[in-house]
Amino acid sequence: MKLESILAAKGPLVITTGAGTSIPDAIALLAHHNIGAVVVVDPAGAPSGILSERDIIRHLAASDAPAGATVGDWMTTPITVATPADDVDAVLQTMTARRFRHVPVVERGQLLGIVTIGDLVKAERDDFQGAIESLESQLLDA
Repeated sequence: MKLESILAAKGPLVITTGAGTSIPDAIALLAHHNIGAVVVVDPAGAPSGILSERDIIRHLAASDAPAGATVGDWMTTPITVATPADDVDAVLQTMTARRFRHVPVVERGQLLGIVTIGDLVKAERDDFQGAIESLESQLLDA
């Protein structure tokens, strides 16, 4: 299964912000949309970083004050991105091995969507369930 099938079901909505956004405003954005990460885009709309809950917690634990900080100060960069043609299993293995939960999906520099580890696990579960049902049907028809 490819990421394009997940994006087709999920849709292209990605919450983005610029590197100059204040950390308090970014936290409000995450809370308002009930999401765990925001993709940071440059003026052309290309992804330049990602700010996740983990980035925020890491900085707060280091006693960094959010009041004067910007997203550009706290974001993770460079970021790992995927393409719509990437295999779900491969992306899931990368996310698990590198311990991150969000991957922007990009094609020719254009941000097309974002997938989470939950999206990928659900897609694999649904795929396995479909295979099980198919095998059960074949056994019952035999």
